[in-house]
Amino acid sequence: MRSSPATQFIQQPGQPDQHTYRRAADYVAAALIFLRDNVLLTEPLRSEHLKARLLGHWGTCPGITMVHTALNTLVRERGADVLLVTGPGHGAPALHANLWLEGTHEDHDPALARTGAGLRELARRYCAPDGFPSHLSPSVPGTMHEGGELGYALATAFGAALDAPDRIVACIVGDGEAETGPTAGAWHSTKYLDPVTGGAVLPFLHLNGFKISSPTVFATMSDEELTALFRGYGWDPRIVDVTGDPPGDPLGAAVLDAHTVIRDLQGRARSGDKPVRPAWPVIVLRSLKGQGAPAEVEGKAIEGTFHAHQVPLPDVHDDPEQLRALEGWLRSYRPEELFDADGRPVPDVLASVPADAARIGAQPAANGGRLRRPLVLPPLLPHAVDVAKGPGSATASPTRVLADWLAELMLSSAANRDFRIVSPDELASNKLDAVLAASGRAYVWPVEEYSEDLTRDGRVMEMLSEHNCQGWLQGYLLTGRHGLFPTYEAFASIVDSMVNQHAKWLKMSREVPWRAPASSLTYLLSSEGWRQEHNGYSHQGPGFISNMLNRKSSVTGVYVPPDANTLLVTMEELLDETGKVNIVVAGKHDAAQWLDLDAARAHCRAGASAWPWASTHAGEDPDVVLACAGGIPTVESLAAADMLRRDLPEARIRLVNVVDLCALAPPDRHPHGMSDDKFRALFGDDTPVVFDFHGYPSAVHQLLHGRPGPGRFHVRGYVEEGTTTTPYDLLALNGTSRHDLAVTALTYLGDRHPGAGALAEEYAHRRDRLREELRRTGTDPDEITRWRWPA
Repeated sequence: MRSSPATQFIQQPGQPDQHTYRRAADYVAAALIFLRDNVLLTEPLRSEHLKARLLGHWGTCPGITMVHTALNTLVRERGADVLLVTGPGHGAPALHANLWLEGTHEDHDPALARTGAGLRELARRYCAPDGFPSHLSPSVPGTMHEGGELGYALATAFGAALDAPDRIVACIVGDGEAETGPTAGAWHSTKYLDPVTGGAVLPFLHLNGFKISSPTVFATMSDEELTALFRGYGWDPRIVDVTGDPPGDPLGAAVLDAHTVIRDLQGRARSGDKPVRPAWPVIVLRSLKGQGAPAEVEGKAIEGTFHAHQVPLPDVHDDPEQLRALEGWLRSYRPEELFDADGRPVPDVLASVPADAARIGAQPAANGGRLRRPLVLPPLLPHAVDVAKGPGSATASPTRVLADWLAELMLSSAANRDFRIVSPDELASNKLDAVLAASGRAYVWPVEEYSEDLTRDGRVMEMLSEHNCQGWLQGYLLTGRHGLFPTYEAFASIVDSMVNQHAKWLKMSREVPWRAPASSLTYLLSSEGWRQEHNGYSHQGPGFISNMLNRKSSVTGVYVPPDANTLLVTMEELLDETGKVNIVVAGKHDAAQWLDLDAARAHCRAGASAWPWASTHAGEDPDVVLACAGGIPTVESLAAADMLRRDLPEARIRLVNVVDLCALAPPDRHPHGMSDDKFRALFGDDTPVVFDFHGYPSAVHQLLHGRPGPGRFHVRGYVEEGTTTTPYDLLALNGTSRHDLAVTALTYLGDRHPGAGALAEEYAHRRDRLREELRRTGTDPDEITRWRWPA
């Protein structure tokens, strides 16, 4: 074995004690990966001291500890309020080591005390079935970002810094993560960060050279190229090279210098001298991959290569040479100097730890649910649509109605600055631009004069990056605030993977007793696919709903309010909710309104209900149920019901509208699931149901599994048929038009009602003639566009 320079980690006279602390943290991190016993090497290392399964990632751990140590110095010397977001969350052993050394682990669990027994227990739990996972998780104090999927740390860090003027969010971005598209877009977030009302983000781009098995792009760039890149982004870069572990504390010095620049920028801005194009500091940290590991074992280079990425000595159980190399590596940190006879860190180690309340692991914002204050929501009544003349008597744009209420919410939350709207440049398109009268669009850099509604301290954030919007909002919510994410329905799926990770975080957070729930993340999906006939097939896609239904039911909800008043009621409920991810699908175009505010509240409270005014069964068991979920399906189902009661008045039809999609699930599979009795009251036991659904039919079938007679539900929905056409033609292409629904219902009515077959044939011919006509004219016929529910 050839030793690396880092294994000669000797503290020189007068050298800062950060080196001693780093030795201790690196030792603990390595011990967590390899050892289940003899964790302080009080006896010779034997194979029985090793874990049966070696899991974890060593390669990034030393760099994470370097950053953590430098931030400790910043906290101790400047009293900085620091929140750490760790992009390479697979470097969890390093975070656990620092949390154990600073005593935060012990605060949450005395079994993890800073003793030999506590360290042995921490090692036992790391990557154990009943312990800590290999990545960061909600069970790890001081964290609000798992880091398992790379690319999202920087945007999340900016979300955490918004409206927190005293907070510095340190963000470690690995050089592999830096290759991702979301990270590339997130570097522009400084242009949205107001130095007056916001805190600061101090990124650390950790260049340790390698991904899993190949070099990283950023590590191949020269210092000049890196400097030019970040200056082009608008940052003020500082390159710190710690390969070979230079004397002194160059990283700590760079952090203190960066802090001085941050406070100067903020001080000038807050005194009225607002900087133009403020260049915030970013630190580029060059280190060796797995710095401190053996340089070479059995002829294979380890330190500074991709072989240090995960477990550097994978055959240590069976290979005596690797076992000797591991013992030599661990003993190079000289644990006997770092821990006393009881396994407690010695005073020289603890001297680097900040005071109790200031410890990075004890940062309150990392458990933001405890900081959360409920929003004071405006009353709905002044914004509700008046339908006093009956269902369908009024016309309104649901999102435009909602926008007026959101504008009032923007004003009422102005003093606390704890509510934001993020959107990928789609606020005006989705008819939500009324909020801009209450708060402008955030933007700090100078812009052309013709730009509208831009303000440095705006709480509306628009950037044509769904990833950035998602990251901003996650960071904002998880640090105790509130927000809303409106976007086009078809492109919400861009963040499928991000919301999957967030939903997993929320699910695991529920299982950690000391975690307080944060505000729910709510998507408002407008420009829905059924009215994207003009943009065409690319804009027609309701798949985000299907993705959400595959998440844990305890943290998910899907809502399809049929009109403006149900949208208001739904949003009022969700903005007061915690611990979930919700989808709300709502139309933006003027459309008929069905329920007054009281009826909307009752309907939303029920999740699904029959609409007697649209039904014809007069209290008897219906022959068929017409069910609908979504704004456009509601219109088509009501139009079908109107046709049938006119042309086949003796048929007994019940119309059921579903506003909370998850109410369809059995109550043992989703907390919103309606009782069996209520389900039977709406749908019967064996009554045929024609269900017109906003999204893919499979989503409804998935929810209905376990309900009585699921095969009697004939679900119509989007079946991947679309183009640039007219609204009615798009419906007909997918078999969801009013005529298709009526034809399907008539197939179930045929045995009981003579003439149903002939009527079904007539409706089918009428549908085909309408499609021929719209192809000649290019527009839908008046029969479709001017249809209204009869008074």
